[in-house]
Amino acid sequence: MNSPAAFKKGAQREATDRQSDALTHVELIWFEKRTEYWIRFGQQAGERVIDRRRRVVSFAPGQVFAFVRWASNDYGTVLSCIDILRAVCRGEPYQTLPSVQPGGDVLLTITGWPKVERVLQVIDAIEAFGIDPVDVTPDHWRHVHNRMAARQTPRTYTQTRHAAWIKRRRVGR
Repeated sequence: MNSPAAFKKGAQREATDRQSDALTHVELIWFEKRTEYWIRFGQQAGERVIDRRRRVVSFAPGQVFAFVRWASNDYGTVLSCIDILRAVCRGEPYQTLPSVQPGGDVLLTITGWPKVERVLQVIDAIEAFGIDPVDVTPDHWRHVHNRMAARQTPRTYTQTRHAAWIKRRRVGR
């Protein structure tokens, strides 16, 4: 049987392994109707299944992804939020978030189910244009965050704006 000291060493080794690689790791949890953490969009670089209710997905530096967290208790919803992040390179500054190691460049963070639902609708509208939300300009996600914080409607992301972003990104390389 493993001693508490052996367990602690194993946990420390796993934490060191995560810190030494260049990926951003997100722990996903699924206890139906209790705690549900999931990825709404993003191109995963890897996945590790812990057990039937938990897994860890990884993102390469520069990848944009949406992380949704929801939890409830016997009295109703206690947590509802969505974060759109860019996975950072080693040595780059980042913000910390629960279940995200080491952290990420936060492009959007929204709490409260009505606002989270609105962001999910924005994502759906972008996908309806045939655009992968991963490819959307980071400035748009910041715009959506700021407009919603000011209780205003965000501007629609259009094909024209997306084409301009793609050209600007090519010139910047």
